[in-house]
Amino acid sequence: MPQPNALINLLGLTELQMIKFVRIQRWPDYRAGQILRWLYQRRARAITQMTDLSTRDRLTLTELATIHRSTHCTVLTSQDGTRKLLLTLDDGMTIETVLIPDAARLTLCVSTQVGCMLDCGFCLTGTMGLHRNLKSYEIVDQVLTAQDQLAADERITNLVFMGMGEPLANLDALATAITCLTNKSWGLGWSPKRIIVSTAGLASRLKEVAALGVNLAISLNATTEEQRRDLMPAVSEIASLKSLLAACRRYPCAPNRRLTFEYVLLAGVNDRPADAQRLVKLLRGMRCKVNLIPFNEFPGSRFHRPPGRDVLHFQSALREAGIDVFVRKSRGRDVLGACGQLGEHSAGRESVTLTPIESRC
Repeated sequence: MPQPNALINLLGLTELQMIKFVRIQRWPDYRAGQILRWLYQRRARAITQMTDLSTRDRLTLTELATIHRSTHCTVLTSQDGTRKLLLTLDDGMTIETVLIPDAARLTLCVSTQVGCMLDCGFCLTGTMGLHRNLKSYEIVDQVLTAQDQLAADERITNLVFMGMGEPLANLDALATAITCLTNKSWGLGWSPKRIIVSTAGLASRLKEVAALGVNLAISLNATTEEQRRDLMPAVSEIASLKSLLAACRRYPCAPNRRLTFEYVLLAGVNDRPADAQRLVKLLRGMRCKVNLIPFNEFPGSRFHRPPGRDVLHFQSALREAGIDVFVRKSRGRDVLGACGQLGEHSAGRESVTLTPIESRC
């Protein structure tokens, strides 16, 4: 609960809370939409920027409220054009979000936790442990801050919740953030079809993702219970491979959608022909595609990236069985910005202090 006389964080209010707030000030209801549009569509960092409010109303609002946006952003730029943004939160903790260019697409990889509740052995974030969940406005702020970093001719085309943390372990904040991102009246107006939520396998919560209207990706990475317990011990305790796949088969996938399974290839561990054949059997009959991710190495890991020929052989085995399968390009590896590399080991930082900007909506 906010402390007496504490300033209200406008970015932390839902639409209903914002309406209630403006009514308390005896302002008309449409004022809520005005404020929300300034926050999301115009990315305001200061109440003084809200120029369609009267000077008196802006002064009143400044006395009551503030806008919590990241004030410090560190940008690491990869040789391939990938940009990793390190954002400092109010409590001094840091999270990472990644802008990934690929032909006509520009994808933003968004975090949902500081660290992660899980301990997947092939993921650097898992070595951090969980510090805390992100609040909904801290999730949204990653998108707003990434937009602030874009050139005039750039536009983010896709959002993937595949950054730091397990999204389904912070589902309430995630759902609120997605509402803000997809709202067309005052929010960012994203199509849910261009948003992917990834999970390491919290099977009991899959149906709640369906209600959000977004795409679902499942990080599988193993074809036997024993292998999954070795690679992903914490999530294996939450849901076995068998129960996870059963939940995937029950998932109410829209007719024009399909599930995505992500499979990190680890040299000599889960990349052998027998693994490919077991994976084919596990996915048989499901409307899905598979993204193969050659392991992105990081300091201290016991795993290694498989040779390219082994990746292609694995892909061919799935393709011959009629599965749509793609090899994910590794982007931003030199700044630890690739899949599985987000964490606390970052160097060569270029600091950018963020100040109030003019609207570019």
